[in-house]
Amino acid sequence: MSHLTELLTKHTTDLPGAVALVAHGEQVEAAAVGSADTEHTVPMARDSLFRIASLTKPIVAAGVLLLAEEGVLSLDDPIARWLPELASPVVVRTPAGPVDDVVPAARPITVADLLTFRCGYGLAADMSLPAVDLLLQVLGHPAAPPRGLGPDEWLAALAQVPLLHQPGEAWLYDTGSDLQGVLISRVTGRPLAEFLAEHLFEPLGMADTGFTVPTAALGRLTSAYRRGETGLRLIDSPEGRWSTPPSFPSGSGGLVSTADDLLAFGRFLLAEGTAGDRRLLSPQSVRAMTADHLTPAQREAARAFLHGQGWGYGGSVDVDPRQPGEVAGRYGWVGGAGTAWHVVPSTGTVSVLLTQVELTSPEPTPLMREVWTYAA
Repeated sequence: MSHLTELLTKHTTDLPGAVALVAHGEQVEAAAVGSADTEHTVPMARDSLFRIASLTKPIVAAGVLLLAEEGVLSLDDPIARWLPELASPVVVRTPAGPVDDVVPAARPITVADLLTFRCGYGLAADMSLPAVDLLLQVLGHPAAPPRGLGPDEWLAALAQVPLLHQPGEAWLYDTGSDLQGVLISRVTGRPLAEFLAEHLFEPLGMADTGFTVPTAALGRLTSAYRRGETGLRLIDSPEGRWSTPPSFPSGSGGLVSTADDLLAFGRFLLAEGTAGDRRLLSPQSVRAMTADHLTPAQREAARAFLHGQGWGYGGSVDVDPRQPGEVAGRYGWVGGAGTAWHVVPSTGTVSVLLTQVELTSPEPTPLMREVWTYAA
C-alpha cells in the first residue's frame, strides 16, 4: 500500500471514498480508496469523475488569457464592450448601506477586475450585507441548485444589483468567474463549453472535463453528498444535474473532471503555457495568472476565504506560508464540493484531491491539509 493510499484510507470513515494524485516532475503517485457512493456499489477508481466546483475557476481564467493571447481582448479593456448590461454600474454608498443608496462607479469594470475578483460583485465575509443578500436573491446561492437562467438572463439579473465596492477596491468571491464565462461566450460568439473544449481541453488531453457527462461515462461519475445531522445526504446522483447540458454553464463551479485531467492542466501551467510542442499561453501570461495581485489590506479583508494568502487569476497564491503544506508561490484552489488542486512552480509539483462530500465552511478539511503536507 502506498503512503498516499494509507493517508486517504484513514479518512474513509468520514468519506465514502477519495482520489488523490501527487506529481513531482515525471514521478506520479495516485491513489483511489473507498466507493463512489455510500451504498458501496461502485468502487472508487483513478478515472472516477467528480464535480470539481470552484476548481473550474482557474480553468476559466486560463480561457480568458487565451483570448488575450489571440489579441481579441486586452486585460485593460472595459467589459462593457461585450457586456453592455454592465456599462453603467452603480455602487452602494457604504457596504452596509441600503441597495438604493448608490453612487456611480468611479471607473468602468475591466477584464483584469474580473480575473482578480475586484470587479465589485461577489460574496463577502458578511453575507448579510444588503448588496450581497440581493445578489444571492437574484442569482441564487452557489451551493444551491441552479435557477435555470441562461447566460443573457443571468447577466440581465446581475445588472439589477449594485456593486458592493468600487471596481478595483476589494476582493469579493465567486461572481467574477461566472462573469468570465459569460465574457468568453460573448467575445467568441460561441457557448463556453465549446470554446473550452476546442481551445483548452483538447490540446491538453483533458478528455473527461466538461459541463456535462456523456451517457457512456455516467457510470464513472461519483454521487455527491452533503453532511447533515443524521449523516451524509445525497444531493446529486450520476443521473442528476450533470447528465444533461446546463442552461447556465457556470464559470465559477460548473465543471466535472478527473485527477489525471487536472494533472494535465497543472503540468500545462508548470510548462509555462505549453502542451506538448504547442504553446497556448505565453510564460508572461502564466506568471501573471499564478502571481498575487492583491494589496495587504485586500488580503486581510478577504481572510475568511483566503486565510491571509493572495489571489492570482482564478486561484489563491501562497504569499505567507503559515500552515503545513503551504509553500511560497503555490497556486491553486479548493472546491466547495470537496476538491482541491494546486501547483508549485518552484518544485514542479501538482497535487489533486477529489472527494464528493461538500465542505461546510471555507476552511480546508484536515484531509486536504494532510495531502498538501504530503505533497510539499
